[in-house]
Amino acid sequence: MKKLSLCFLSMMVFVSACGFEPLYVQRDKTGSWYFGGKNDTSIISKMAAIKIEPIEGRFGQMMKNSLLDTLTPKGTPKNPKYRLIVNLQSRSIVQQAMRRDITATNERVAYKVVYRMMGENNKQLLNGDSVAYVSYDIMDNPFSTTMAQKKTEADAAKIIADDIALRIGAYFHAQQNKKLKDRS
Repeated sequence: MKKLSLCFLSMMVFVSACGFEPLYVQRDKTGSWYFGGKNDTSIISKMAAIKIEPIEGRFGQMMKNSLLDTLTPKGTPKNPKYRLIVNLQSRSIVQQAMRRDITATNERVAYKVVYRMMGENNKQLLNGDSVAYVSYDIMDNPFSTTMAQKKTEADAAKIIADDIALRIGAYFHAQQNKKLKDRS
């Protein structure tokens, strides 16, 4: 038990030395991360004020649903301060693991999206792209292959949505840190 707690303590020292900062909380004037023992929810409330524009296609619909679950879990904001525009830029399939009869046993799919977050007066605040690589096995049973395709498509949509949400959270975190430095 003593070794376990010593190991945990040393891991915490290494993590704090590398510049790790919690993403969804902010510092107060004294530099501590919590206000009266409670987490600050200002970044979460900013993320909840994002309207996610419709995204084209079935993949876009799955991605939008994942973004809604992550960014606005309490529902679409009535008075959004920000708009998120996401477009599927490309979907490419590469066949892998060939059999002797030159048919593939695996397909690797790459999805690439571009996104923009707009603020007041249609000012672009954030833009970027995100890529997800997924693969599935091609089986003898066509139904199994179809189900594997659908599962990997849903996984890719979730991966990209999580990446976009993380980048938006990092943007708001950086904006708060900038405001705190400007006050000092």
